[in-house]
Amino acid sequence: MDDIDAIEVMAEGRFLRLVRRGRWEYAERPVTAGAVAVIATTDTGELVLVEQHRVPLGRMCIELPAGLAGDLDDDPDESFAEAARRELLEETGFHAETIEHLFRVSTSPGLTSETIDLYRATGLTREHAGGGVGHEQITVHLVPVAEVDPWLADRAADGVMVDIKVYTAAAMVK
Repeated sequence: MDDIDAIEVMAEGRFLRLVRRGRWEYAERPVTAGAVAVIATTDTGELVLVEQHRVPLGRMCIELPAGLAGDLDDDPDESFAEAARRELLEETGFHAETIEHLFRVSTSPGLTSETIDLYRATGLTREHAGGGVGHEQITVHLVPVAEVDPWLADRAADGVMVDIKVYTAAAMVK
């Protein structure tokens, strides 16, 4: 029988580590406390979404504003709520008056130990155009809640991948 408590590091890069625990092989993020994603809606009833190229998919992807918590050299103890606010502002240009923790979910429990803390952001104020930081090339979309489903179907028909968390957000804001 495999020793399920023993973890063998099979490979490690700057941002990911491949490990074996018993018979399971999976990926971990060694330099972060976890990930956050934000369901943000404007006062005029629009869902705030982002679009960017994702190398593993080889195409553009529609996503919620999201990122890692505790991965900044100058703020390794950043809270998840602070990370959610920061990522929303960096990626979309929106500051949230209110940020509320909803729940924690696993992203792909057979592949990775990563979890994502989902937040709801309201009382949005636009501070800049967004687009991300550094190398990021993020497009911001403000989609009326009543039009989210057909808008996503059109994007998917155009070959754009839609992150599953977007469908969760769309269902929650209706």
